[in-house]
Amino acid sequence: MSEHRADLTQLEPAGVPDELLEQHRDLTTGCVDVLPAGDLLHRLASARRERRPLRAKLGVDPTAPDIHLGHTVVLRKLAQFQHYGHTAVLIIGDYTAKVGDPSGRSKIRPRLSDEEIAHNAITYVEQAGKVLDMERVELVRNSDWLGPLRMDEVLRLTAVTTVARMLERDDFAKRYGSQEPISMLEFMYPLLQGYDSVAVQADVELGGTDQKFNLLMGRTVMEAYGRPPQSIMTVPLLQGIDGTQKMSKTYGNYVGVLDVPEDMYGKIMSIPDELMLTYWTLLTGAGYREIEDIQERLTSGVYHPAQAKRDLARRIVELYHGPQAAQEAGAHFDRVFKQKELPEDVVEVELPAEAVVEGGVWLPRVLTLIGVTASNGEARRLIEQGGVKIDGQLVDPLRLDLTPEELHGRVIQCGKRRFVRIV
Repeated sequence: MSEHRADLTQLEPAGVPDELLEQHRDLTTGCVDVLPAGDLLHRLASARRERRPLRAKLGVDPTAPDIHLGHTVVLRKLAQFQHYGHTAVLIIGDYTAKVGDPSGRSKIRPRLSDEEIAHNAITYVEQAGKVLDMERVELVRNSDWLGPLRMDEVLRLTAVTTVARMLERDDFAKRYGSQEPISMLEFMYPLLQGYDSVAVQADVELGGTDQKFNLLMGRTVMEAYGRPPQSIMTVPLLQGIDGTQKMSKTYGNYVGVLDVPEDMYGKIMSIPDELMLTYWTLLTGAGYREIEDIQERLTSGVYHPAQAKRDLARRIVELYHGPQAAQEAGAHFDRVFKQKELPEDVVEVELPAEAVVEGGVWLPRVLTLIGVTASNGEARRLIEQGGVKIDGQLVDPLRLDLTPEELHGRVIQCGKRRFVRIV
């Protein structure tokens, strides 16, 4: 069984229908926490008796315009609830985004403008639709109920917990111990997220492991408002394709939901073998039986890791681009990396005028201006790591100052998948 599954077998009582146990095992596969122990299975059984769906809640703050596969882990879990006929409640935290989630932060988060939040919310919903059946999603914004809150209601909300309880969370405790500032606004965040659960009458709330404190606070808030406290389920933070740090644009180890099929396929093929089962578990929506089968075949040697990785890459590309695109991406990968040929459709870009300074060009700046890297610093690191070639030759990190003529008509390769011809 995958390491990313809470051990709940001892909580599965006799007499529970097999199909309900199957559903419970699928829903908990990939989870780190399912709390309180046994509560989810009890809720599933009650919902079955009462012939009603559970209300599974996920709140997301639109703090960025696009998402990567790390963000889809919890969306896949919400999609599994949809698969079993439950109600997926997706809360766009356009109000809480103004407050700023302090989870994992070592300092106060900069506040976003209303315009940034509105723009990010639109693109987030569009991309979430690649994972969820949006026609069956209950899509709401928490500004609808948090915006109109009167001061007396805010005071009631703050009274449900204590400063001592707030300081139990790791990030607050570390900042308090190192005398880093913690704003009262940040203390409000877990309470507002908990109030969201009251507003949508959540049965279950999903989140990453970094959200555990907030999710548990939701139970406290719901009890204070006379609501049955929700079950909580956390999923792990996905490791990036480098296999060392969490997936993040900052680290350059991410696979974007909007990546083109060839890039998406190639990035998945680059992951370490030890990440394969984790990616199968967290990114594909596969049920626990399929995951167990993959693990058993890999362990027995029947399933070669190289083939498992190809199947994984194809499955993920199919999810976001369809079967035809996945097949073509696989053929592209074979042509470029197994047969050592250039892609058929190398993108041609004109050397930006602003790249030329006093008749010369600095290669890291060129890579950034043409959109191959996000910054000059990222470009330099990629070059120093041997990740940039010009016409198949590694770039010398000590020779980054070139002339426009030296780049004209030549193919720059960044990493294993990006090819650009300078014209």
